[in-house]
Amino acid sequence: MQVTTADKRATFRKMHDSGCFILPNPFDVGSAKALQHLGFKALASSSAGFAWTIGKADNHVTVEDVCQHLAALCSAVDIPVNADFEGGFAVEPDRVGENVERGVRTGVAGLSIEDSTGDKDKPIYDRALAIERIKAARKAIGDSGTLLVGRCEAYLWGVADLNLVIDRLTAYADAGADCLYAPGLKSREDIAAVVKAVHPKPFNLLIGGSGLSLQEAADLGVRRISVGGSLARVAWGGFMRAAKEMAEKGTFAELGSGYSGGELNKMFS
Repeated sequence: MQVTTADKRATFRKMHDSGCFILPNPFDVGSAKALQHLGFKALASSSAGFAWTIGKADNHVTVEDVCQHLAALCSAVDIPVNADFEGGFAVEPDRVGENVERGVRTGVAGLSIEDSTGDKDKPIYDRALAIERIKAARKAIGDSGTLLVGRCEAYLWGVADLNLVIDRLTAYADAGADCLYAPGLKSREDIAAVVKAVHPKPFNLLIGGSGLSLQEAADLGVRRISVGGSLARVAWGGFMRAAKEMAEKGTFAELGSGYSGGELNKMFS
């Protein structure tokens, strides 16, 4: 039986009701299919991971690029896909809303909106504007069933102010965000404080390379864990080590550490 977009959205919402799950981030159709094959129940796109596949830096892709990528991911797998929709690819709330409408049409089950500006001197939007951007995204999503994730990027931009993060996330929840996310949180105390502040709405924790286990995050009340561009960086790590060895030494030892071609063909057949 074919899984519809409505089915995926309903499943994704239910996954946020209790417990804690891993939401890994593929960077292309192949990695998305592999993650589904491994048994993951939902995926999230990675803005950085995707950007690198088309030879661009993170935050330098267009809304057209991203929507094509999201549509490809959603059609390739039978499980829900949450979109890393960056900052909505616009500043003004009405334009954010227009772009979110485009994002929803790709078939995603969830979609996140950030409050970072890209300006090092003023890294996050003024509070009032940031809230209006979330409200515009909520309105654009309408009754589609797509989950809206409100993201506060303060910690990623060096603004390590927990009170600010909690204030932003609770405001985004009031503005219509279904799930809250503050990448960059590290300590158990900070994570627990944010989980408590946004309750009963679910909180997404970013883990990359080290940190809490799934069980430890669950014990803190985290509802879902994503890994951002980490899987893409792992893939690029193997590629660059092998390519550098060939370029610099003229040897090929690193090629021996690759995943089995036979196993890949078996997985994708």
